[in-house]
Amino acid sequence: MIPDYQSLMLPVLKFVSDGREYRMTDIIHGLANFLKLTEEERVELLLSGHTPLFNNRAHWAKTCLKKSGLIDSPRRATITITDRGRKILKENPKEINVKFLKRFPEFLEFVSSKKEGAIDTDAIGNDGVKMQTPEELLESGYQSIRKSLEQELLIKLKSIHPAFFERIVVELLVKMGYGGSIAEAGKATKYTADEGIDGIIKEDKLGLDVIYVQAKRWEGFVGRPELHKFVGALAGQGAKKGIFITTSNFTKDAIDYTPKNETKIVLIDGNKLASYMIDYNLGVSLQNTYEIKKIDFDYFDEE
Repeated sequence: MIPDYQSLMLPVLKFVSDGREYRMTDIIHGLANFLKLTEEERVELLLSGHTPLFNNRAHWAKTCLKKSGLIDSPRRATITITDRGRKILKENPKEINVKFLKRFPEFLEFVSSKKEGAIDTDAIGNDGVKMQTPEELLESGYQSIRKSLEQELLIKLKSIHPAFFERIVVELLVKMGYGGSIAEAGKATKYTADEGIDGIIKEDKLGLDVIYVQAKRWEGFVGRPELHKFVGALAGQGAKKGIFITTSNFTKDAIDYTPKNETKIVLIDGNKLASYMIDYNLGVSLQNTYEIKKIDFDYFDEE
């Protein structure tokens, strides 16, 4: 299990306790070995997929220690312990966390400044415990907003006219790279009273193959019998590829179902449908954009 950033504060301080200068990359590697992290834990990424989670937490532990005057950076990308840091280690603390560091005026100024990059103490409970780094909080907040948007989209999709739902499905597949233009992308071959649509869409812009599409605006679960019918419809069209889209969910039997022939079926449930719409900017608009920046050390390199 990857420790939270507060649990890494004391190990980081102890790692540099000999007074030598260390590069952060060496500290991260050393701590990972000391904590016996698995290879999967070492490479696990933040939700954004850009930075290893353990690295991010180690860097924030370093930031808090530095803002408290327990460590310093005498040269670029290096850190070393300070006299204050040595004094703290002589106290033999069992843990160093945000609550512990509030004894230092420099750290209090840092957390109370509300400037970009500061620790948000409003998110810290009375016991001083906060498990997530600012990047993790930002990403978890983003995921909460996204999940809420997905639910709003699903509610809207279930309320629109079936013909409009058909157009949305086709437009989404085009945005995903299928079918060329909207005009030539696909056509409805069947319109039924169950508010589902059957259609065909080109697999690529050249139309080298086609994909059979069925979409159902259902409230209940889609089971294996519906997929059997779909496979039968594909066989009747001489098709081998199909996409089954629903605003609800699939039963476990439906998910586990694999046709015995060479037919390939992709299942898209309501949550995945809404997620694709967000990813491909269909039915949503951009509200805010935030940029996360870091210092450019090369800019300040005088050599």
